[in-house]
Amino acid sequence: MRRLLVTGAGGMLGRDLLTVLDLRRDLSVTATTRAELDITDPEAVRAAVTGHDLVINSAAWTDVDGAETQEAAATAVNGDAVAHLADACAATGARMIQVSTDYVFRGDGTAPYPEDAVPSPVNAYGRSKLAGERAVTRLLPDTGYIVRTAWLYGEHGPNFVATMLRLAGERAQLDVVDDQRGQPTWSYALAEQLVALADAALAGRAPAGSYHGTASGETTWYGLAREVFALRGLDPDRVRPTTSDRFRRPAPRPSYSVLGHERWKEAGLQPLSDWRSTLAQKLARSAAPAPEDLSDRAEHHLDVQPQ
Repeated sequence: MRRLLVTGAGGMLGRDLLTVLDLRRDLSVTATTRAELDITDPEAVRAAVTGHDLVINSAAWTDVDGAETQEAAATAVNGDAVAHLADACAATGARMIQVSTDYVFRGDGTAPYPEDAVPSPVNAYGRSKLAGERAVTRLLPDTGYIVRTAWLYGEHGPNFVATMLRLAGERAQLDVVDDQRGQPTWSYALAEQLVALADAALAGRAPAGSYHGTASGETTWYGLAREVFALRGLDPDRVRPTTSDRFRRPAPRPSYSVLGHERWKEAGLQPLSDWRSTLAQKLARSAAPAPEDLSDRAEHHLDVQPQ
């Protein structure tokens, strides 16, 4: 029986990974939260990795704005700790899947970034994640996998879709940024894709290197918000477009975060489905009733700038 180690098991993606893996009776899974495994401790990491065939690292520093003033701390988790995991995998013969981000790219493109595009991050968070990518590439050239994702939303923890559903019941009007393009990605669908990649990696079918784990298609945060409203039977015209320059954030955000998905076919896998279909699946699984339609109430405004 193959043994998998999942780090960051208490996070949004980590919890979905455990839900997917719970269906697999042919796999033995060890799950560790931040409290249970300090991935910045190389000795603890070596002990945790020993005996496993593959590691999925979903642990990360995710405070994008906080990284601007705490870059060393962010890099310790997103870069140095990833190197500890990769080094332990190299020593024990385990394969590794590292979850990374679109923020390693500059974000000023006009066509989807291919997997082999040259990284050029514009903020400290992106630099810290790129350090982790480079560690995996250096230490596990034949057995390391980097899966970049973006615009994640899911059932667990704060995220843009959850925020829209909450605010739909609190505000009559929402102003949402319309000048950032990306691919809204359901964390459960990504978890299924990561497990499929793990299967292909363990079977020797998936070449090492970078893959892009984002939904197909593209939209803006404004477009995503309108789709959330429409799918819940609310008036999408309650959502109005605005621009990023209305907000001041410590960390600059890429304006174009659309990623290409060509490498999946090399692993014998299909890319994730279109963002609209996966969003519909996610909302259909949610048991909460649709928020009350406030469109006939006194007008309220809320500028929404996602992470």
